[in-house]
Amino acid sequence: MPTQTFPSWMKLALAAAGFYNIVWGAIVIFAPNLFFDLAGLARPNYPELWQCIGMIVGVYGVGYWIASSDPVRHWPIVLVGLLGKILGPIGMVKALWEGRFPMSFAWINLTNDLIWWLPFALILIHAAKETEDKQRVFSPDIQGWAMRAKSQFGLSILEHSKLRPVLLVFLRHVGCTFCREALADLHANRADIEASGTQIVLVHMGREETAESVLQKYKLADVPRVWDPKLSLYRAFGLEKGALAQLLGPKVWLRGFKAGFLGKHGVGGADGDVTQMPGVFLVFHGEILKSYRHQSAADRPDYVALVSEMNDTPASR
Repeated sequence: MPTQTFPSWMKLALAAAGFYNIVWGAIVIFAPNLFFDLAGLARPNYPELWQCIGMIVGVYGVGYWIASSDPVRHWPIVLVGLLGKILGPIGMVKALWEGRFPMSFAWINLTNDLIWWLPFALILIHAAKETEDKQRVFSPDIQGWAMRAKSQFGLSILEHSKLRPVLLVFLRHVGCTFCREALADLHANRADIEASGTQIVLVHMGREETAESVLQKYKLADVPRVWDPKLSLYRAFGLEKGALAQLLGPKVWLRGFKAGFLGKHGVGGADGDVTQMPGVFLVFHGEILKSYRHQSAADRPDYVALVSEMNDTPASR
């Protein structure tokens, strides 16, 4: 089953926003005149109203702290926070235009609002993509359509999964050294995977004749495979194009040298979309029980561990 993932910086950003808001709110509550004195403004006649604003800001901080535990799940809190951080500066600009506040008071928008626009917006974009991926995978229509794709043996993924559990492996283009390393790993662990009662089924994007040649080399030509040149199945299973860091980051270069040269898998031509990320799914009776989603092109799944978890799923009991 797909899980929601998010970069660690999102958790840190929301935790920092929560800490800042709580501290700022506490200062306003316990020293309501401080910011007015620093800006050279007259103290408010009703400090209780300003303290109430401090209380609201502090409560937002608690919300950000809670949201930091799972930014994707708690995206509504982030959205409400971003709206406040956009509307606040708009009100400040109006007050400055009308001469109600001096510029010396405008700095407060920088730390309270402006510096949080980018991280909050990026969190919301990431949450939207995660939600879209989840909808793709769990949509009965899209998933049912994807399961009807047939292997070279004339059986669909669904039919294969009804015979026994399927380890559905989405490959990168077969010229990729990590794709070849994955095939080597599958060959090395094939006996253990099949001993668990699981059938390997491959999904590839390149030309059939190229895939046949590479699979022959790794002694996997007899494994069921599904050809997906338009990447429709990749989309249906929520596998996206990789970002620059996922495709060409330092980890990718280091692992590429190890797999390509030390592992002697080499590098072939780009027979397919070089930006497409791979993934692995454990499917039984058309239901996705487990999934492994690569966070970088260089990730190396433990296929045996993935199928060994079959005995821990409710469907296998």
